Amino acid sequence: MSIGIEIIGLGKQLPAACVTNQQIAEKTDTSDEWIRTRSGIRTRYFCGDGETQTDLAAGAAANALADAGIRPEEIGMCIVATATPEYVTPATAAVVQKRLGLQEDIPAFDLNAACTGFVYGLQLSAAMLNSGTLRHPCVLLIGAERLSGVIDPAERSTYVLFGDGAAAAVIRASDAKRFFCRLGVRGDTEVLYGPTKEKQEPFLHMNGRAVFRFATETILSGIALLEQESGVQAADVDYIVCHQANQRIIEHVQKKRKLPHEKFFMNLQKYGNTSAASIPLALADMKEAGLLKPGVRLFLLGFGGGLTTGAAYMEF
Repeated sequence: MSIGIEIIGLGKQLPAACVTNQQIAEKTDTSDEWIRTRSGIRTRYFCGDGETQTDLAAGAAANALADAGIRPEEIGMCIVATATPEYVTPATAAVVQKRLGLQEDIPAFDLNAACTGFVYGLQLSAAMLNSGTLRHPCVLLIGAERLSGVIDPAERSTYVLFGDGAAAAVIRASDAKRFFCRLGVRGDTEVLYGPTKEKQEPFLHMNGRAVFRFATETILSGIALLEQESGVQAADVDYIVCHQANQRIIEHVQKKRKLPHEKFFMNLQKYGNTSAASIPLALADMKEAGLLKPGVRLFLLGFGGGLTTGAAYMEF
């Protein structure tokens, strides 16, 4: 059991260009109907000239700090969850530290657990906040991706699904808010991988059917685990927030557990699959919509390349 944490601020940053299914159809062999019926996605955002993954991360972080109403010097650690960093080194988190004027006596690093990265970051944030080793009281956790740079316009099975974006959370320790998290990995280089320098493959590769099986199994087992660990049943949490990969995945889980559709928050129709930015983007949108009121309880379920898994219970 982890000691409690709470999210006190959320922020997001999107590229300027919103790309519709019709615009995607003009570049690859597909159609708006094909994309919508197979994924639920209607639009996504792609970075244009001069827009970088670091820009998205820093923008989302600045917005989260403003939402939390705290100063940069109150941040004791900065984590960027990403599979698409702008640099191999320095870490995106180090660039964010400089841009936002965070203290120099803090750890700042990137974390790659693909689409599960934000959930991994929550567990790490909880551990560090309650370790007594951070010099300042809050953690800045960011999910930021520029996936448009690693998807092949000629491969519709991946090109239609992914988008760019970032969202961030300001987190602090809490005696009043319970938090439970379980992480896992099933090492695999065949189902979802890329790009690879050794194979000279510049694009992301994905076996859609295998990902669907893995995702549905992972979400269902994660929900059962959270019910056991937290003592709260899925029927009693306010919202279940899954990684926003595909509407069919979420609907399969909803029907399997016989839970109402409204319990599963979805915004993938707007953003597509944004990997590590997916879950924090959902939380940011939920806060904007007034859904994250005090007392709200959430299950957060992540799954992604690795293959990684993450399930977390949080209270607002």
